[in-house]
Amino acid sequence: MQAAARGSSASAANALTEPLRVMLAGLPPGTRIAVGLSGGPDSFALACCAAPLAQGLGLALHGFHVHHGLLAQADAWAAQARALGVHLGCPVHVARVDVTGVAALGMEAAAREARYAALADLASTHGVGIILLAHHQDDQAETVLLRLLRGTGPEGLAAMARQSERGGLAYWRPWLDVPRSRIVPLAQACAEQYGVPLADDPSNLDPRYTRAALRVQLAPVLDERWRGWRSILARHARLAAQQAEILAEVAHADLQALELAEDGSFALARWRELSTARQAHVFRYWLQTRGAMMPTEARLNDMLRQLRQLHALGHDRKMSVRHGEWVVSCVRGRVRLLPHE
Repeated sequence: MQAAARGSSASAANALTEPLRVMLAGLPPGTRIAVGLSGGPDSFALACCAAPLAQGLGLALHGFHVHHGLLAQADAWAAQARALGVHLGCPVHVARVDVTGVAALGMEAAAREARYAALADLASTHGVGIILLAHHQDDQAETVLLRLLRGTGPEGLAAMARQSERGGLAYWRPWLDVPRSRIVPLAQACAEQYGVPLADDPSNLDPRYTRAALRVQLAPVLDERWRGWRSILARHARLAAQQAEILAEVAHADLQALELAEDGSFALARWRELSTARQAHVFRYWLQTRGAMMPTEARLNDMLRQLRQLHALGHDRKMSVRHGEWVVSCVRGRVRLLPHE
């Protein structure tokens, strides 16, 4: 990467390397980490920055490439990812996935779920506990905007976290405050140095897909009228994350005050003492801690209404409401979440 980081590229490389160095500095030597390496400019640049850092810190860096098999270029992209790994001195592992469930989830969601499942399998196989992802400020801003349009709450508006966990595997995103305009030039310089082409996924600009439609059709309008909208929305995500943390602390305290039992059930009478807003909030938090999906607003309101009426009708009344793979049940004043049989 030395030749690619000369002249004007040096400052760009340093700006990209520093947040990554801060994240990796506390890891003990020998720790195995991986880069999610699609081969596009963002992950290409991340791998190029991570490789020398990992070497200097004594970390074992791997590249994980997910072959979705959706486009004719997929085989070439996998080969390019492996070629980059050779230049960087890190092994690149490829996982092929079959994107199913499209009818139920949609292509974007199905591909995302398949990708995370493949990354988890690769991590398990190669003893990796941390995966670095190249999401940047532009991605974060798009995520906030999409979630606003979908009507998400404060937790959702926090968008992507710098560090998150999924299935016991850590995902780190060091570049959430970095605009993509700083990343692409470095990726291009490294690609030229190593003679490895950058992957160019046409679906990223295909307006048939929701995120691409935002990128192609809405972003240019925002760029013309509000040139700083990406950094503004990224800042909004940081503020929302702080608010979400506070709300989680409140919900946790409220749940503990509901005579929470070892089986996860809580006392309906104690729940009724909360304000209406906190009833809803702690109920959503309770579902989340029990591993249940979040209900729609209409579904949530219906369950809350039934719980409130149940108490008003008497302590001996029962309730059983199906919620996905679960049943929200109330018997003798205790609210439980039970598997649906």
